[in-house]
Amino acid sequence: MYVLRHGQSEFNVRFSETRVDPGIEDPRLTELGHVQAEQAAEILARRPIARIVASPYTRALQTATPLAKALGLPIEIDPLIRERAHFRCDVGTPTLDLRRAWPHIDFGDLPERWWPAGSESDAQLQARCAAFALRLDRATDWGEVVYVSHWAFIRGLTGLRVTNGTVVELTPGIRATVVHSPET
Repeated sequence: MYVLRHGQSEFNVRFSETRVDPGIEDPRLTELGHVQAEQAAEILARRPIARIVASPYTRALQTATPLAKALGLPIEIDPLIRERAHFRCDVGTPTLDLRRAWPHIDFGDLPERWWPAGSESDAQLQARCAAFALRLDRATDWGEVVYVSHWAFIRGLTGLRVTNGTVVELTPGIRATVVHSPET
């Protein structure tokens, strides 16, 4: 299994400059974020990937797109791997609008409002990560799936604090190894 942190978003740029929430809902990737997504796609396209699963946030969908194109695979959606609800950027886009913006993606039965109404506690994040880890424990497709996710979810799952565009390989027991970081 691989976990890919989305590329740099508009939120990431502004927040890193000020450490103040700039109030951008469901931000898009920056030009650098698109480059990071392309770089990650090049790395992952050399691996035996059979599925691409992304969080429903725009930045995750934009990050997953180059890999889906390179491999000729659809993007599956899983809100379980979304970002921790803490900043304004963690307000998602309603499913109807996502369907319009991404007509080639099957959003299945994703509720119209799929993100939490308020801030998510550490305990809630850890419960979500534990549910995902339990799902991985039963998985039979290790090494064949890429999950396009977010900083807090990846940290909660692996303990790693990764930069935008980083690819982490997960092995059974949730052992995590960084296989690509744009900064290395």
